[in-house]
Amino acid sequence: KDKEKVKITEEDARKHFILLTIIQFMYGGLLSTYLVFYFRSTTFSVTWPFLLLLAIAFIINERFKKHSIRLVYQISFLYLSIFSFLIFIVPVIVGAVGTWVFLLSGILSLVVMRMFISKLKKYGRERFEKNKFTQKWAVLIIFLTINALYFGHLIPPLPLALKDAGIYHSVIKSGESVYVIKKEAETWQGNFVKYFSAYQDIHVPEGGRVYAYTSIFSPQYFQTTIIHEWSHYNEQKKKWETPSVLRLGAIGGREEGYRTYSMKSSLAPGKWKVNVETDDGSVIGQLRFNLIPVKSPPELITEIKN
Repeated sequence: KDKEKVKITEEDARKHFILLTIIQFMYGGLLSTYLVFYFRSTTFSVTWPFLLLLAIAFIINERFKKHSIRLVYQISFLYLSIFSFLIFIVPVIVGAVGTWVFLLSGILSLVVMRMFISKLKKYGRERFEKNKFTQKWAVLIIFLTINALYFGHLIPPLPLALKDAGIYHSVIKSGESVYVIKKEAETWQGNFVKYFSAYQDIHVPEGGRVYAYTSIFSPQYFQTTIIHEWSHYNEQKKKWETPSVLRLGAIGGREEGYRTYSMKSSLAPGKWKVNVETDDGSVIGQLRFNLIPVKSPPELITEIKN
């Protein structure tokens, strides 16, 4: 009997190891996918705290394997994965983004987690009872942290994603699906400076126009309002000022993204940024440029965007 008991224990241990390895692999795959997808869907300089949270979770899952046997560890990673997924899929289903959609995602994440724990309790009641307060606190902390990041506009507004964007001297729509843009001819000096600078140099004569062009991907039948928030950095006051906010419509379904643009003229010299946002202030992307006044227009080249 003792030999049989030892044999069963070894077999159970082997199954336990295999299951934990599978769970860790799945968590790693999910978190790495979320990290890449969220990173490609937003501006890192704005939403880096949420991306950092996912990155830390991914590193912990890869580095601290011995902690994966702990129930609290498993519950925490499962809830983070569920909440991150619902933040993406719920807007796709309802065809909208906004505060109420995010709150709905949060409520559903708690409901799903509650249902899962209730079912799991049947197979390990003593273990759950022993750690139930720690589990609840772990889920609550993750829930409150993600909510704090969202209301601080530090979570990208998935499923919206900025596919293409730029600051140009002219943007003209030609026909149904063609945009003709004019931009400054690129030089190796300009490319060198652009590579190491966060701001694109735009040379504009007095009274000249500047266009902010964006192509935003969203699912089919998805309609929302996109905001171009033009802000200028006041060197004297050392702060950003927002002289103009333009509201633009966007319709989903086009693989290359729904294209739209805004225009401003007679802009003050210096640093500018155009925040591409949703109605609730979530940042989809950001364009930065340094406006340099010139006496005569610079050499421009034409580009076609289909």
